[in-house]
Amino acid sequence: MAIAAPMTDKNAPIQPDKGQKATPIHLVDKKGLEGFIKSLSATQRAALAAQKFEAEGYSHAILPDGDHWMVASGVANTESLSSWCMAKLAEVLPAGTYRRVGGEPGPALFGWVTGQYAFDRYRKDPSPTGPRVLLTGEVKAIAPTLAEAAAVMLVRDLVNTPAEDMGPAQLEHEAQIVSKAHGAEFKVTAGDALERGFPMVHGVGRAAARSHAPRMIELTWGDPKHPRVALVGKGVCFDSGGLDIKPSAGMLLMKKDMGGAAHALALAKLVMESGLKVRLHLLIPAVENAVSGNAFRPGDVLRSRAGLSVEIGNTDAEGRLVLGDALARAAEESPELVIDFATLTGAARVALGPDLPALFARRDETAEQMLKAGIEHDDRCWRLPLFDGYREYLKSDIADLNNSSSNGFAGASVGALFLDRFVPEGVDWAHFDTFAWRPAAKPGRPKGGDALGLRAAWGLLKGRYG
Repeated sequence: MAIAAPMTDKNAPIQPDKGQKATPIHLVDKKGLEGFIKSLSATQRAALAAQKFEAEGYSHAILPDGDHWMVASGVANTESLSSWCMAKLAEVLPAGTYRRVGGEPGPALFGWVTGQYAFDRYRKDPSPTGPRVLLTGEVKAIAPTLAEAAAVMLVRDLVNTPAEDMGPAQLEHEAQIVSKAHGAEFKVTAGDALERGFPMVHGVGRAAARSHAPRMIELTWGDPKHPRVALVGKGVCFDSGGLDIKPSAGMLLMKKDMGGAAHALALAKLVMESGLKVRLHLLIPAVENAVSGNAFRPGDVLRSRAGLSVEIGNTDAEGRLVLGDALARAAEESPELVIDFATLTGAARVALGPDLPALFARRDETAEQMLKAGIEHDDRCWRLPLFDGYREYLKSDIADLNNSSSNGFAGASVGALFLDRFVPEGVDWAHFDTFAWRPAAKPGRPKGGDALGLRAAWGLLKGRYG
C-alpha cells in the first residue's frame, strides 16, 4: 500500500544531501525561462525546443548533460514553491537520486513523497517503480515531512481498503497498532456495554453482521497536566443508507465513509510522534450502517449518551448520530479543544466541490488559525456558518431533536448544528465535513482516498502546542 518509509529508513524518498551523485533538476518559471535557455548549450537548447518546453506547471524536459542527463521542470514561481510543484516528477522520472539545482526543494519535499504513493494491496503484480530519492540540505525538514506524508498515506490506505477488509474490527486493529507504537492507553467498548454507554452508536451499527459489530474506540496519550485535546472521527465503515437505502450509484464509494476516522487516527499519530505537549483523547465510533431485520427505522427515537432524545427522520443521516455519542464522551473530560472529522454531508460537496473540506468553528480565532494553517500547508479549507437561525430545521414533534432537516436547505450547516448540540457551551470546537476522496488525480494526489483538512488541523495544533 503506502510506500512512506519510516523516518529513520535509509531508503526513505528524501535524504540528506551529502554531495552524492545525483541527477540535476532545474526548476524554471516563465519569467526565468529566457535566462535558463541562455545558460544551455546548443545541443541542450535543441533538446528543449524539441520537447516544446515552455515552463508550464508540472511540465518537464529531459536534457543531455555530459555523459548523463538532467531535468528541466516548469513551476509557477521558483521563489514560492508549493507542496506539489515537484510531485509530478516523482511520479514519472526513472528510479534514481535527484537534486534541485540553485536552491532547496522546501515544501516540495512533501509532494515528492506523496507522489510516489501506490495502493496495490489487491494487485497480483504491483507495478515496480523503484525508489526516487530527492536530496536536501534542509536536514531538519526531513523527519517532519516524512511524518506528515506517512499520515496522509495512512488515510489513503484506510479509505482505499474495501469495507469487507476495513470494517469496525479492522479499524480497531489499525488504531491499536498506532496506540501500541506510542504507549497510549487503549479502550474498546462493544456489545451490551456499548448499548448502555453509547446508545446511538449501537443503534446505528446493530444491523451489521457479527463480524462487523459496532464499537467505540478510544485512545488516550500524554501528560494529564497538559492541555486536553480531543480528536473525533466518523467511522462508518460502510453506509448502505440503512432502511432509507441509497441507490447503487450513491453506495459505490461508501467504503470511504470512515474517512473521518482515518483523518482523526492519522492526526493522533502525528501528535504522538511529535511529542506534542497535549493530553490526547482520540475517539472513533466504528459501525456499519447495514440493512437487516433489527435495523433502526425512520421514526424511531434513540437515546443518546448526552441524554438527548433523537427522532430518526432519515437512517441515512447516521454519521451525526454516532458522532453525537462520541462528542458527548469527549466533553466529559473537559477538553480545551475538540476537532472532529466526518464525511458528513453531500451538501458540503455541492457547495465546495471535492477539494475543499467545509470547516465549522465556534470561535473566529480558531477558524482563522485553521484557514491560515491550511494555506500554509497547501491544504485549504473553507469556513461555512453555524447559523443559529437554522436550528429550527432539526425540531422534532416527539423528541428533543430530529437527525434530519425538515427541508433541503443548508444541509452542511444543519448537520454541523446537530453535532453542536452534543458539545457543551464554551468548548472550543471545530468540525471538518471532508470528502476524503479525489475523483480525479492531481500531481502528488492520486485518484482515490485522500486526506483533506488533515494538514490544516495539524498546522493549528503545532501552532498552539508545538
